[in-house]
Amino acid sequence: MPSMGSPSSYDAVIVGSGPNGLSAALVLAQAGLSTLVVEAHESPGGGARTAELTLPGFLHDVCSTVHPLGVASPFFRTLNLAEHGVSWCDPPLALAHVLRDGSAVTLERSLTRTARGLGADESAYSELMAPFVTNAADLLRDILAPLGVPHSPLLLARFGLVALGSLSGMVNRHFSEEGTKALLAGMGAHAMQPLTAAATASFGLVLGLAAHVAGWPVAKGGSAAITQALVRLLEARGGKLCLGRRVVGLEQLPPARAYLFDVTPRQLLSIAGSHLPSAFRRRLRRFRYGPGVFKLDWALSGPVPWKDPSCSRAATVHLAGNLEDVAASEAGLSRGRLSPRPFVIFVQPSLFDASRAPAGAHTAWAYCHVPWGSAVDATELIEQQVERFAPGFRRLILAKHAIGANALERYNPNYVGGDINGGSALLSQLFTRPTVRLDPYSTPNPKLFICSSSTPPGGGVHGMCGYWAAQSALRRVFRRDSSA
Repeated sequence: MPSMGSPSSYDAVIVGSGPNGLSAALVLAQAGLSTLVVEAHESPGGGARTAELTLPGFLHDVCSTVHPLGVASPFFRTLNLAEHGVSWCDPPLALAHVLRDGSAVTLERSLTRTARGLGADESAYSELMAPFVTNAADLLRDILAPLGVPHSPLLLARFGLVALGSLSGMVNRHFSEEGTKALLAGMGAHAMQPLTAAATASFGLVLGLAAHVAGWPVAKGGSAAITQALVRLLEARGGKLCLGRRVVGLEQLPPARAYLFDVTPRQLLSIAGSHLPSAFRRRLRRFRYGPGVFKLDWALSGPVPWKDPSCSRAATVHLAGNLEDVAASEAGLSRGRLSPRPFVIFVQPSLFDASRAPAGAHTAWAYCHVPWGSAVDATELIEQQVERFAPGFRRLILAKHAIGANALERYNPNYVGGDINGGSALLSQLFTRPTVRLDPYSTPNPKLFICSSSTPPGGGVHGMCGYWAAQSALRRVFRRDSSA
């Protein structure tokens, strides 16, 4: 583990070793710059860590597990992560959404097969999604980037006409089947906003698009495999990683030409606020965080006994019911209320990656959204939802690990109030996070940059926030040509 004082200075110092921090460091190291990443924890990874949270031999992802945008990420696709230990396990189904009666509507890699399963909505779903799926590479290049001149303006405009509306408005306008509406509502709920809010449709569209072009895979051995690959690539380029060093002030860091922060506005203000003008500090303080989550991890003695066997063909299962159920659950959060039957995201990775549990046993996790900063223990509510759709589930539990919104923030200060997305997905800051600037990664201090999910394109293990922040630093500080 390198000392922060050796060498005496660097071209760039990155604070935080989540996928965005490591991606920013890697881009700069690839440009031939001396680079140091400083991490508070004893292991790198941010939201991509894996640990034995319950029992020995049971590997649990501390935060994220399913990575559609990890596969589709324009930056990650340049790295050939497979050569560095990342092996993707791709379930037959991207997603199963369980309706009130326990039956499931499914999202498949194939657009055609998905549409065929949607009854009377077959043509409507195909007509909506086909232009985006056919031109996915061009569209993802534009939507996983900051605001600017798009590479495919007509395609992006077509996407925007639908995506900038509300999820509830989109599904009621285009579809008639309860299952179709519920399937898209569950994906839209990843916005952690009321489904009547502007731009919630974008979450349903992007996650559906990602399923059709990349699937919803898990990394073999856990999400830490992605982190380990990024670290190997960084170190091969001469970059250094310093673990177990929590940064509370800029003066702790060695001299550098640029500092990039894989943190949210609250931590940036704490660490470097005195180096920023007062007007910019006020704007950062107005940054809004979204709801939190309550997460459970389980060690299980066997596979989950779903009422609908198709749920066993997906790593990700949404437990919610119909559109109205999902909408009611998400709407209550903005009023500080948790639904008695919350929308639950359930993930069962060991069905497709046997390395995560001892032979015959399994791991699973689930979370529900809770009000920001909530101290609620949602264990019973979550397990009731699972048992409702998988009778006998509780008999399989060997051990469990629970972490609530406030405990998540203690584990990782970037999860302010339990917000795992680096800030609210309100339309007012979806594209202009953390503040309104032509270059959202820069600050008024020419040496300080933000590379976290509090910048575009936001949350997810894709590295694009770090990639674009590094491009900004290359352009502004190092006067290097940056790739677009």
